[in-house]
Amino acid sequence: MAVVTIRQLLDSGVHFGHQTRRWNPKMKRFILTERSGSHIIDLQQSLKHIDATYDYVKETVAHGGTILFV
Repeated sequence: MAVVTIRQLLDSGVHFGHQTRRWNPKMKRFILTERSGSHIIDLQQSLKHIDATYDYVKETVAHGGTILFV
């Protein structure tokens, strides 16, 4: 079950990253390209990790666990 779609992520502007001169090298694997001085985030990877996080939270709560959002 998709929690969100690529279209929803695009419409929300999730793919827009920081300016290229302010980037964190640890994010390199998630950056798809650069456009107009800003990085563009790979939404396929974002969606994969959103779904994995959703499944983890759902399982944790189903087994009586607690989730803290900061």
